[in-house]
Amino acid sequence: MTYIRLDLLDLALPALLLVLNGALSVALRLGLERQLAAAALRMVVQLMLVGYVLAALFALASPVWTAGAALAMVVFAGREIAARQGRPIARGRSLALGTGCALTAAGSVTALALLTQLRPDPWYDPRYALPLLGMVLGNTMTGIALGLDALTTGAVRDRAAVEARLALGATRHEALLPVARAALRTGLMPIVNAMAAAGVVSLPGMMTGQILAGVEPTEAAKYQLLVMFLIAGGTGLGTVAAVFGGVHLLTDERHRLRLDRVGARDGGA
Repeated sequence: MTYIRLDLLDLALPALLLVLNGALSVALRLGLERQLAAAALRMVVQLMLVGYVLAALFALASPVWTAGAALAMVVFAGREIAARQGRPIARGRSLALGTGCALTAAGSVTALALLTQLRPDPWYDPRYALPLLGMVLGNTMTGIALGLDALTTGAVRDRAAVEARLALGATRHEALLPVARAALRTGLMPIVNAMAAAGVVSLPGMMTGQILAGVEPTEAAKYQLLVMFLIAGGTGLGTVAAVFGGVHLLTDERHRLRLDRVGARDGGA
């Protein structure tokens, strides 16, 4: 298997495309040039650091260090989920719920793949475990974040309808079910679109990377199918758990809607 090595000069020309985007932002007065520069710098630093860290972890092949790295990934995912909430559930509940659901869903799906489909030796080999967890976790994080945000927004928007159902004797789950269904559709839509477009509109990242590294296209397609199935499973499990967990947090044991637990929308609206 052969692949084309890249040096820093090979990255300079495509990086100029970001400079072009910044120039367009200035010319059109979009005000995004600083955000583009900050995001690009953050991306470069993060990816290079991750590259060095992964190289060290691959050399160690230690279950302790692999578990530590996986836990750090989950914690950062939980933080991103909480940060993306327009109306966060107060007192750290969004952070706890998002982290717990991401850990359970992405962790279980990744472990399933390592123990049944891939079967590396040892099974926790970081060369397989961490990249696979990263792909599943990233998409699960997006689904959970979108689902929780849609849930709290919908509960505030449809407060009158929800409380009317509660007054008529509905349980808290029955009263919030229409809002929960809409939140689940929102959270699952990105992975549904990604599966529908895979291979026709776009070549997914893992398949493209393997082809560039010299893997046969048919074999790369099999691996991509495996990853997409895992991502869809993890995203579905995590989003469903987070949304119905959010329903539980937005109500109490007396089946009352508790919007006092929801923070104000960003910007004070």
